[in-house]
Amino acid sequence: MRRLLTKHIFIGVLLIVAVVTFFGFKNGDDRNFQLAKNMDIFNAIVKELDMFYVDTIDPNKTIREGIDAMLYSLDPYTEYYPEDDQSELEQMVKGSFGGIGSLITYDTELKRSLIAEPLEGTPAAKAGLKAGDVLMEIDGKDLAGKSNAEVSQMLRGQAGTNFKLKIERPNAEGGRTPMEFDIVRESIQTPAVPYSALLDNKVGYINLNTFTGTPSKEFKKAFLDLKKQGATALVIDLRNNGGGLLDEAVEIANYFLPRGKVIVTTKGKTNQASNTYKTLREPLDLEIPIAVLVNSGTASASEILSGSLQDLDRAVIVGNRTFGKGLVQVPRSLPYGGTMKVTTSKYYIPSGRCVQAIDYKHRNEDGSVGTIPDSLTKVFHTVAGREVRDGGGVMPDSVVKLEKVPNILFYLIRDNVIFNYATQYCLKHPEIASAEDFEVTDADYAEFKNMVKQADFKYDQQSEKILKTLKEAAEFEGYMQDASEEFKALEKKLTHNLDRDLDYFSKDIRRMIADEIIKRYYFQRGSIIQQLKDDKELNAALDILGNPSRYKEILSAPKSQR
Repeated sequence: MRRLLTKHIFIGVLLIVAVVTFFGFKNGDDRNFQLAKNMDIFNAIVKELDMFYVDTIDPNKTIREGIDAMLYSLDPYTEYYPEDDQSELEQMVKGSFGGIGSLITYDTELKRSLIAEPLEGTPAAKAGLKAGDVLMEIDGKDLAGKSNAEVSQMLRGQAGTNFKLKIERPNAEGGRTPMEFDIVRESIQTPAVPYSALLDNKVGYINLNTFTGTPSKEFKKAFLDLKKQGATALVIDLRNNGGGLLDEAVEIANYFLPRGKVIVTTKGKTNQASNTYKTLREPLDLEIPIAVLVNSGTASASEILSGSLQDLDRAVIVGNRTFGKGLVQVPRSLPYGGTMKVTTSKYYIPSGRCVQAIDYKHRNEDGSVGTIPDSLTKVFHTVAGREVRDGGGVMPDSVVKLEKVPNILFYLIRDNVIFNYATQYCLKHPEIASAEDFEVTDADYAEFKNMVKQADFKYDQQSEKILKTLKEAAEFEGYMQDASEEFKALEKKLTHNLDRDLDYFSKDIRRMIADEIIKRYYFQRGSIIQQLKDDKELNAALDILGNPSRYKEILSAPKSQR
């Protein structure tokens, strides 16, 4: 009886194991089958199109669009780079590329690209290229009608290769002088710290604009130099720093945090994608008060640095909410020299929060994505017990209200009006005052206004657009007859007045003119110096650093929690 019972139990166990194994295999096999099935279908569709479609398809274009659409359905950062696009990926990872070192802009009237800003010390600057130069030919190939992206690709190439560049340079007579340059491409390394200085009250300032390459080395040198000059507080400017390498953010955080502190944790599908990053070295300074400037362009590794310093109560964050990129990408090699930058994990800063703001998992009907609403974010706490939230970037400890760009200034920049004025200004002024002392005089601004009027400059006024829409709505709803006099009076007050707008917004316009002129003489460093004049975020940071009790209070838990 016992033997029979044992036999039945043994058979029952075998049946259970068989069922579990069958369904486990079936589920795993089903997923593999679905992958294989859909890849076969995709291959079949491409072959059928190639054989029977009425027009000859371009396999590179057709399949590339299919790949891009597939990756677009995932998250915003998983991207494919074919063999001929590797330079772009290399620039993102290493911060360097083979080229001439110049920013370019596009002139819609000329339908050509122009040199916008040669970078200091690069082949473009050494050859004598200047902002405003119209790009005509590269090695005999006419550039008319080519986009900025196409021209940029032609300017780039392997370091050490040379090419002939034909340009036309604006002259004082209003025409353009043809010129030709022989230029040798070099490896262009974007400076991670384009500017650092000791400001008033012994406050050091470091502008850190990228985490690609080896920015930690540049940052360390700048910081130690400032300490030698007597810096007793520090401002780290991460505004518009789009990020880069995670390791570099951890390294810079380590300068101000004890050894062994967890800075960031990554969590992904594989063990390789899940890691904990700690400070590994002895710090440079654990006591110096720090303020970090951030804005909506502060992203990725910049958020790891600013967010970890906030979570560990080591710095006061000043400015506006950061971008909110909480995803980590790694490059994966593909056949035929291609590479895919694929999102492998999310990262979590010391409080345990992820700053990812774009809710890429839940798309709208049109395929677009929105940000995670504040109501769905969760509360976390810094080491001192201060509340911070996930799901929406890093919220500053001290928020500085954003200034809106005047509508007229937007169009003056977009239509290259300020750019063209700066080009003419430089033709008349071989030298200018230092970047710290330069100002646009009243005479300069009067000349600018006259140029704008002569150019028959046109721009949209939002108030006029809104009034037109309101009139149409009033007419549709039957209110127009009774309100016609009020509409006429309002229309009269809102009449397009170029003189009035140029005067009313003169402070903002002058500031932009000064920036465009200064960088023609003093490059990126000069531009940063100009932008720091009357900088609200910087001034807010300096006020906090200049008030030790307020600085300490911001970094402490609320009184109710003490």
